[in-house]
Amino acid sequence: MDELAELLSEAAGGRFPPADGGTTVVAQPSPREAGVLGLTAHAVIFTDEDPGWIRTALGAVDTDPLGAALSPGFLAAMTARTGRPAGCVDLLTVAHALPGPPETALKEIGDASHPRVVRARRHRDDVRVWTAEGGVLALGRGVAGRWEAAIEVGGSARGRGLGRRLARAARHLVPDGGPVWAQQAVGNAASVRAFQAAGYRPVGAEVLFTVPDH
Repeated sequence: MDELAELLSEAAGGRFPPADGGTTVVAQPSPREAGVLGLTAHAVIFTDEDPGWIRTALGAVDTDPLGAALSPGFLAAMTARTGRPAGCVDLLTVAHALPGPPETALKEIGDASHPRVVRARRHRDDVRVWTAEGGVLALGRGVAGRWEAAIEVGGSARGRGLGRRLARAARHLVPDGGPVWAQQAVGNAASVRAFQAAGYRPVGAEVLFTVPDH
């Protein structure tokens, strides 16, 4: 297990790095995956860039040191250094698996051209996608091999609890019975509420540096 996978496993169990204002730099778990994970008074940066450069760049940011790793200045410096654009700041959440089948009726699809499949495969491996009336659920292996869930609720189905039910269904469908992770854009209050109502708990904030499309 690589360093980031081990740290995420610990965090899923409620064990975090010390809230000491420090920064931990670890190697990328794969060429695809680089990013910043902001925890309580501690940051984890997963990148193959020189740790010395990372610390110099953090020190040059004119902001509260506790927020330096997720500041626009540092994220811009990382983009310039790596050539990878920074994604949005997401709330990273996690929940443990639940036994038995999901309560919501779902139909698995294998159509590789489905927009949700195409999008999920850009960032994840072993992607599986299910549809429900008015919504879509995707599961796949993302950062450091963790199982990640993503949901989509159509406009006509919103406000009926479908997002919560899809998020909870992911906990029944996670293949190995381990934790399932989910990211929500911090401004997407509906998504944040849906996942928290489905039993997902906040771990920290995360920004990924994506490989540009060619």
